[in-house]
Amino acid sequence: MSSATNLKLDLPEENQDGSPAASEDGVDPLEDIARRLLVEIGEDPDRDGLKETPARFARWWREFTLYDAGEVETLFPLRTAGQIVLVSDIKVWSLCEHHLLPFSCKVTIAYRPRGDVLGLSKFARITHRHAHRLQVQERLVRDIADEITKVAGSEDVAVIATGEHLCMSMRGIRTPAAMTSSVFSGIFEEYGPARQELVATVFQTRG
Repeated sequence: MSSATNLKLDLPEENQDGSPAASEDGVDPLEDIARRLLVEIGEDPDRDGLKETPARFARWWREFTLYDAGEVETLFPLRTAGQIVLVSDIKVWSLCEHHLLPFSCKVTIAYRPRGDVLGLSKFARITHRHAHRLQVQERLVRDIADEITKVAGSEDVAVIATGEHLCMSMRGIRTPAAMTSSVFSGIFEEYGPARQELVATVFQTRG
């Protein structure tokens, strides 16, 4: 098996949409990376069962990292008179930037509208937008909260996520565990009625 120190990757130029350009033979550069990875771990990329693996590997990475969340700024003219909007258990997958292994999260978002209300599907779109990249869970909830604040025009935003990370479940200590991260701003910063209602709802549905 060759030494990892001899593994050199030539990074391709990018297309206008940000995706790497194909090589001269039309093959996605990620396929070459996958083949070399298979060789490095002692496999034969030309054997039955692995012949199409590099192409599948490349397609998955492109599908994940080039994910388009679509329109996220749809607002509706509805006056809520101080109501709190809560969308719970949005399920997403992301990738740990430390180990390139997946982690799954259930995300709950709450906010108090300041005028128009954000379309329901936009909470999931915003969550997926920030999950479809190399992430850490603490930054994921912060990114979601920041975009909800920007799009909805409200400082009263809270995001809670509970996730299982395969970088802990299948490597190292090899112990499944649930990690919870949260961001509270505006009326949710103090442990008052709004935050109590949110926390009770989140952990009641996950109990």
